[in-house]
Amino acid sequence: MTTFFDATTDLTPPTGLDQSNLVDPVKAPPKQGWRKLVHSASRGRINPGRSRAQAERDELIDAIRAPLRGDYRIAVMSLKGGVGKTTTTIALGGVFAETRGDRVIAIDANPDLGTLAQRATANSPATIRDLLLAQDTSRYPQVRAFTNQASSRLEVIGSERDPAVSEAFSELDYRKAIDILQHHYNVILTDCGTGLMHSAMAGVLDLANALVLVTSPALDGAQSAAATLDWLSLHGYDQLASNAVVVISAGAPGKPTIDMERLTEHFAARTRAVHAIPYDRHLAEGAVVDMDRLAPDTLRAYQQLAATVAADFGSWHRHAVM
Repeated sequence: MTTFFDATTDLTPPTGLDQSNLVDPVKAPPKQGWRKLVHSASRGRINPGRSRAQAERDELIDAIRAPLRGDYRIAVMSLKGGVGKTTTTIALGGVFAETRGDRVIAIDANPDLGTLAQRATANSPATIRDLLLAQDTSRYPQVRAFTNQASSRLEVIGSERDPAVSEAFSELDYRKAIDILQHHYNVILTDCGTGLMHSAMAGVLDLANALVLVTSPALDGAQSAAATLDWLSLHGYDQLASNAVVVISAGAPGKPTIDMERLTEHFAARTRAVHAIPYDRHLAEGAVVDMDRLAPDTLRAYQQLAATVAADFGSWHRHAVM
């Protein structure tokens, strides 16, 4: 006998027939420590389950993998040089690239001989100017020919090494670059220069979904960061300023001389979140950033930063008309 269902038939399962009532979930196997040893030694017969620390790490990873529709553009800024802006761009992008399954790219919009490409990978001949001169960028492999990939899977495009050409990188150039990249990448980070009045910055700010503002745990760095927020608010970027994530990046070992609690409170009152990145010997080398060489506390700090940024993926801030 054949049973037919019409459009009005309710196919919703009975209340008692759902996963929470019928399925006894299998505990996830432990990934480290004595729990993993017990699980392995017993060939899986004894499963202590995840530790609280492992559960927290898994939750952090899930947060970084928040669903994203379209592309999301992150401007990484600092008016003061030497506070860890480029390092933050690479490490944040590296966490996204390692953790997520989609494509992540960082581009160097610094007109003053930016070092993004050199900090991401030792081999970086192509520049953003080369990408703009390409005749056809409609397919990903054609764009990939102009990028270099770090060990984290983060792709990078460096700035022009000729100072005259680099200075000529304009707002229109930046908009053209984003117009190309938005069709091939899900997360786009821009390592900005230190000047707000440079031509390309208007395009960076107009097209950004989020701002990561980097400062050092020092008075001059904090004052520069505060001045940046003031400038943004006065020039029509109130939402970008209030939704910003401030990164206080330690560039030297030891306890900062500034009151970190008061510094954090100041920026927390003006922005969406504040994250402190501890001093890391590997990052202090100033060489290629290898995510595998970061101290555990440093890696976790960048993962927490990435999770905070990703929490905004569900919001939909309109891009400027290109």
